[in-house]
Amino acid sequence: MALMDKHAILEKNATLLLVGSLLVVSVGGIVEIAPLFYLDNTIEKVEGMRPYSPLELAGRDIYIREGCYVCHSQMIRPFRDEVERYGHYSLAAESMYDHPFQWGSKRTGPDLARVGDRYSNEWHVQHLEEPRSVVPESVMPSYAFLKAKPLDVRDFSTHLTANARIGVPYTDEMIASADEDILAQADPNADTSALEARYPKVKIGDFDGNPQALTEMDALVAYLQGLGTLVDFSTYDEVKNAR
Repeated sequence: MALMDKHAILEKNATLLLVGSLLVVSVGGIVEIAPLFYLDNTIEKVEGMRPYSPLELAGRDIYIREGCYVCHSQMIRPFRDEVERYGHYSLAAESMYDHPFQWGSKRTGPDLARVGDRYSNEWHVQHLEEPRSVVPESVMPSYAFLKAKPLDVRDFSTHLTANARIGVPYTDEMIASADEDILAQADPNADTSALEARYPKVKIGDFDGNPQALTEMDALVAYLQGLGTLVDFSTYDEVKNAR
């Protein structure tokens, strides 16, 4: 009874209630936040993750410029219905080199976190040119103009330099080779051994179906084909990486 009386005093006194609330919130905040200052990184690194190749990075810029994130999320949540439809739930490490991240919160169209390798380059080009030709119920607008628009690759190394300054681990070699790499990735006849060494699992080829030109369509399809393909989930140790 005495405890209830004291609690009633606290409830009826606005000043005491405010002070008590601040104390509780402060203690809880310290307990949650203080340990983070002793961690070098709060994101568990996962084998296979790497920075975007120059062509993928250019495609990602186009993806953002055209507002694709407005209708497509890149965040598969750990729910059965999402995993069965889209694939393994998204890992924090898969977005660690995204500035800004593309998690999204709206799905007018499907989640794209694991769209890489799910369709052919030809399918993506046709879908971007005339969405309803492959998905009759689609409300997506046409992006056919991307196939006619040359990709601006002038001094692309500066783009990698900017990303490196905010923490993306681009090496001096990657930055110096950026202008060559962005051309080589879309050229099926180029020697891409050095590119593949710098960016493991990078997709090589003529993405837009026109080997005579490097277009924004090449870049966007290269970006889409790489989404969700870097982590090998057949060997991913969920228990180990949760520790």
